[in-house]
Amino acid sequence: MNLIDRARTWHDQDPDPQTRGELQDLIERASAGDEAPLAERFSGRLQFGTAGLRGELGAGPQRMNRVIVAQAAAGLAAYLHAQGEASPSVVIGYDARHLSDVFARDTAEVMAGAGVRAVLLPEPLPTPVLAFAIRHLGVSAGVMVTASHNPPRDNGYKVYLADSSQIVPPADAEISDAIDRVGRVDELPRSDDYTVGGPEVADAYVAAAVALATDGPRDVTAVYTPIHGVGRDTLDRVVAGAGYPALHTVPEQADPDPDFPTVAFPNPEEPGAMDLALALAREVDAHLVIANDPDADRCAVAAPLPRQDGSGDADWRMLTGDEVGALLADLMLRRGVAGTYASSIVSSDLLGRQAAAHGQPWQQTLTGFKWIGKIPDLAFGYEEALGYSVAPHVARDKDGITAALAVLELAATLRAEGHTVLDRLDELAHEHGVHRTGQVSVRVEDLGLIAAAMERLRSAPPTELGGLAVESVDDLALGYRDLPPTDGIRLGLAATGGSARVICRPSGTEPKLKCYVEVVQPVEGDLETARTAAHDRLEAIRADLAGVLGL
Repeated sequence: MNLIDRARTWHDQDPDPQTRGELQDLIERASAGDEAPLAERFSGRLQFGTAGLRGELGAGPQRMNRVIVAQAAAGLAAYLHAQGEASPSVVIGYDARHLSDVFARDTAEVMAGAGVRAVLLPEPLPTPVLAFAIRHLGVSAGVMVTASHNPPRDNGYKVYLADSSQIVPPADAEISDAIDRVGRVDELPRSDDYTVGGPEVADAYVAAAVALATDGPRDVTAVYTPIHGVGRDTLDRVVAGAGYPALHTVPEQADPDPDFPTVAFPNPEEPGAMDLALALAREVDAHLVIANDPDADRCAVAAPLPRQDGSGDADWRMLTGDEVGALLADLMLRRGVAGTYASSIVSSDLLGRQAAAHGQPWQQTLTGFKWIGKIPDLAFGYEEALGYSVAPHVARDKDGITAALAVLELAATLRAEGHTVLDRLDELAHEHGVHRTGQVSVRVEDLGLIAAAMERLRSAPPTELGGLAVESVDDLALGYRDLPPTDGIRLGLAATGGSARVICRPSGTEPKLKCYVEVVQPVEGDLETARTAAHDRLEAIRADLAGVLGL
């Protein structure tokens, strides 16, 4: 079948008039001799993997649209039936992005038509509420329609199984195979025989989150931004239920808006995303700034720097994901929470030292919370990309709502003692050494550039970075420390009086190549001297990496 015939077949089964019209325009252009735009849309299809589906909205198999979603729903339904359960079931959630509600309703209709009992959550809600709902309702699987912190033009489709953690191999490949066997979506049976839930699931999640609060001080002034996402209402309820003062929410970013008008990227890690929150923090003289990403599964934190002269507006510093992870782990360990403390391989090794100091096991996983969520006896897990699980019994996924509550508890407790979160980070550095982390992240249009850069690292790895000799090269595709194979390279560096490492890998959710750098510098005297040494070493490594990658 030639390109135009393939496009017409797709067009004829598409239930959405907007994408049908878009595709018709591309077909007409191709018929007039300009085939390139249509060929790009049909050069492959969005691949279903351990991150589910994620991509730009639009017509054709290389975009997120109602055909792709119906195929995914039918494939997941077939997979659930193949597991042998007599009456499989699914709960479906969605955020406030463009078409999220449409994709969620399509999923419910296709599931019901395939004989899977489906519960559709009643309104846009945070991803952690969907993850919680899976075990709360006792269903076989969960689907969350979200693209998390991706640009406004994107959407996505995350799949969870009954343990409330995201899918991992081999389930991802088996679901993908089932999707590939789905025929025309306009011939799929659909049914309205699904349940639209009421407020009880969100109420139960809020109650579970509030139950995490411990006795202690509550005096803390915090600014909050959901960055135009769906976190505000749920977090406000949790904060009130736990007895903390109401958050000062950034008014320009308070309501859900799929266009994310005040930010270039709706990701608290991106430059400028936190500007409005920091401005409000200075205005209200806050002790803390907290941000969720648009689906509220991540949590970012900023803290005021000490005023040098005791007056004027405070300067603020964004904490890294590793710093927040260390602080939350410290809170859990000091509470005496027993179990395995887990972090992804690209996160700081500081967690291992913290866990060992408290006699608790530490385990590293591959990148992605789907792996952390599978750890038996998980007490706490985090990944450097602002993802934290402080309550695995609530949901075995990252949860920006319960993490925000834990941050409030930590800040209020330290404040009552006359200290700040930055003071506690100083104490951790004295105890375990300065752990300085950073990234080199390159966004590309051509994914082939990433593959070429990874091949260069494998075939001709650098012998020196930042003035330090590369002592070891581990190809993660061959396995590393009993971890499953993954596309990545780990470089171990020789560092007198400390250690350093670099891990390079393609992003699983964005067209980026990411390199994660960590430098560990013991504190043998002045803390600032050790921090400066670690900073300088990390920057030198980053500068060399930029050249090595050739991007």
